[in-house]
Amino acid sequence: MVSQDWRQNSDWFFTSKKAGMKVGSWLPTCLTSDDSAIPFPRSPSHSGNRGSTTSSSNSLSDTSYGSLHTNSSLQTLPSVPSLQYLFPETLGFSVSHVTVTSIKPRPEHPITCIAVQGNFLYAASINEVNVYDRQTSTLLDVFNSQGSSSGSVKSIAFWDGKIFTAHQDCKIRVWQMTMAKKHKFLTALPTVNDRLRRFILPKNYVNERRHVKRLWIEHADAVTGLAINKCLIYSVSWDKTLKIWRASDMRCLQSIKAHDDAINAVTVSGDATVYTGSADRRIRVWAKRTGEKQYSLIATLEKHKSAVNALALNADGSELFSGACDRSILVWEREDSSNYMAVTGALRGHGKAILCLTNVSDLLMSGSTDQTVRIWQRGVEGKYWCLAVLEGHQKPVKSLTAVKDEEESDVIWISSGSLDGEIRTWKVWLSKPSSPSSSPTDILKWTL
Repeated sequence: MVSQDWRQNSDWFFTSKKAGMKVGSWLPTCLTSDDSAIPFPRSPSHSGNRGSTTSSSNSLSDTSYGSLHTNSSLQTLPSVPSLQYLFPETLGFSVSHVTVTSIKPRPEHPITCIAVQGNFLYAASINEVNVYDRQTSTLLDVFNSQGSSSGSVKSIAFWDGKIFTAHQDCKIRVWQMTMAKKHKFLTALPTVNDRLRRFILPKNYVNERRHVKRLWIEHADAVTGLAINKCLIYSVSWDKTLKIWRASDMRCLQSIKAHDDAINAVTVSGDATVYTGSADRRIRVWAKRTGEKQYSLIATLEKHKSAVNALALNADGSELFSGACDRSILVWEREDSSNYMAVTGALRGHGKAILCLTNVSDLLMSGSTDQTVRIWQRGVEGKYWCLAVLEGHQKPVKSLTAVKDEEESDVIWISSGSLDGEIRTWKVWLSKPSSPSSSPTDILKWTL
């Protein structure tokens, strides 16, 4: 598990110095016996203009089904059955064309988080958030650029025209886009009003450490994840807590000691069931029981053998995907009679830790320390195949977004942010094979 000392001294990958930023230590649990340390950039030079955009093309020869037989990750979690098709003739979809666009906001700084809202792509490079037009890759705005003391932005979420950013300095900041497409700071959570409402009463304080107390509405360590469902905001932190906020007045409603170690991920389903993933190797499920107003623990999901880094749900919330340092993606399915999730199997193929997951329709995208993005397609009987392996990043893939094209139903736009300082946007065409006689080579051909 991640040690307390590491969490206090590392911002996932960075530590600050007077002259700027440098790369710090990697998760100890994400290194396995056959993995070497990740080669982070030491002092890279400024290789391009700020916000520059380039287009690149490269040929991908790694077919997913071929790598399944030799990849060392097949040995991870041997007690969990594989859900993958191993033979190309079972493919139901093909990836016919991919176009890659590259954006480098600050080439010397890693991308810590990306998110999509409408026609805007939000990309955090350390503490700065860069906003691009998704169609043209034009840089529209940069905000929080003066807030270097806030630390890196670790998560971005949206609600009712507002933008919420989670920061290393334990705060959640709220922004709003103006008519000129500039972003105006509104407030930080917890708000001043919320603090004033509670600071007088001793019962509102909790012990942070010996002789140090804080309000229970405050996070005590980096806020690592945000999720929003209807009018509620859910935040998780390395301080091991899950906090629930009311979006309308930004008031903290509840704080839960959710895990025994740092919490790395949170996601929420349409019925307001909340899932948290932690360095304690557990996923916990939270919901409001019948007749109750506050969240309580419903189930604890234990199968991963190392820190859980990423969570994603399918569209109806019946399937949960979890990615961890053990290099496997576990698939959990909800039982009909309860909120409990049971593991059905694992998706294997990545050679190193899973850092991010996102789901669109019946497609799952995963990003890894092995510098690749994989696209997974659900088939019959709960089986999956790996449609494609997207290559090109030079460092671990830290964040992913995926959006279906509004005009072309068979097109998915995937954006990936990496520690190499690059955001790659992939336009992926998905189609069924034209005939049963289509050869596997034709099905998996790439044109970039």
